[in-house]
Amino acid sequence: MKPFLHDDFLLTTTASQRLFHEFAENQPILDYHNHLPAAEVADDVRFTDLAVLWLGGDHYKWRQMRTNGVNEALITGRVPDRESFRAWAATVPKLLGNPLYHWTHLELKRYFGIDQILSSETADSIYDQVNEMLASDGFSSQQLLARMKVHALCTTDDPADDLSAHLRHRGEVILAPTFRPDKVLAFDHPAWPESIHKLGAAAKIEIVNLQDLKTALARRHQFFHVAGCRITDHAFRIPPCRTASDSELKSAFTACLERKSISAELLEALQTEIVAEIGRLNVEKGWTMQLHLGVQRNLNQPMFDRLGPDAGYDAISDEPLGRPLSGLLGVLAQRDSLSQVILYSLNPSSHETLASILGCFQDGLTAGKIQLGSAWWFNDHIDGMDQQIRVLANLGLLSRFVGMLTDSRSFLSFPRHEYFRRVLCARLGNWMEEGLVPGDFGLVGNMVKDICSRNAKEYFRLPKQRL
Repeated sequence: MKPFLHDDFLLTTTASQRLFHEFAENQPILDYHNHLPAAEVADDVRFTDLAVLWLGGDHYKWRQMRTNGVNEALITGRVPDRESFRAWAATVPKLLGNPLYHWTHLELKRYFGIDQILSSETADSIYDQVNEMLASDGFSSQQLLARMKVHALCTTDDPADDLSAHLRHRGEVILAPTFRPDKVLAFDHPAWPESIHKLGAAAKIEIVNLQDLKTALARRHQFFHVAGCRITDHAFRIPPCRTASDSELKSAFTACLERKSISAELLEALQTEIVAEIGRLNVEKGWTMQLHLGVQRNLNQPMFDRLGPDAGYDAISDEPLGRPLSGLLGVLAQRDSLSQVILYSLNPSSHETLASILGCFQDGLTAGKIQLGSAWWFNDHIDGMDQQIRVLANLGLLSRFVGMLTDSRSFLSFPRHEYFRRVLCARLGNWMEEGLVPGDFGLVGNMVKDICSRNAKEYFRLPKQRL
């Protein structure tokens, strides 16, 4: 019986062990999609409590605590403290088979050197030991990032954000914003007028028509560019792909401003128009567009009313993505607005569909221009990562893949990159052992380095300096 989380965890062949330890293990991390608070990076904040650092905002953990019968008061009812931590520790032994079990212990081991198994019996000693360490030097936000060799972070930001944290940041890690205009595209949401007002104020323009909206987005896009942004991010359950005449679009937008209802078809056409406009701006500046697809959000209405979004009540959608996605990419291509694009589906059954579609929109100029994104959210476990790797290898170019991201709100989440790298090396090493790829460590090892960090660095071209 092998020890838990030993040095060759997940690496069952000699080839996979060599690929990980010689080529993957020490590669820097470019985490190009996460939800970390930029101010906590820029201000190099100190954390005084493991429960706050580990449980605050982490809906992955919240879901499993609820499933384990933990009262909501210990999850989101107050600032996390010892009692909240004890509730999490009591849940951990029930997580066998869940990636959170591995992540939890990798995080304790990599950040704090703790090899103990977390449980009710060890909760207090681990809590006290880590809190004592957090009070000492070496555990500020930027120091935690440095421990994991994090080279760059791309946060997720509303177009109206002043990006003050990004602009004042002077640390070693590159801190870049990401342009996420989801609220602007939610034309039928009750809070949409407020979002439009904030956008107009930030862009110094009163938005009274559709062209004003495009002008405001262009101004903010440029502001984000100066601040180091090179990526836009868009979340759709189903991507919009409908077009309409200029007069129809203008009238529909005016109706939204007047808080009048419009048809579902015109709503979709407005969204398509704005995504295409953002795509045009991306092409001009060499940015990448991320499309996160296939999420059902806020399914539990009473809990949404109580806690708001991002509290652990989202799920996988099983609606078909192929036709609308290909339609949207087709519109972007027709308008010369198809920038680099990364496609993510929360439904793993869509991976083959996405991988086949992306091959239709490569341009023969930019290597890996359209990407199948990493195993995301409900898929970032061993089976999900391995499936995404195999699908991309079967239908595209795995060697051009830009690799893993955390999609996290936690400064302790970066061992997920190690987790992915072990899965990647296990897959490639097994292929080497089976004779499915050459036993050439120079060839395969360099591919590993590319996927772990070098492809992302070349693909996103993040600026090294802040103004």
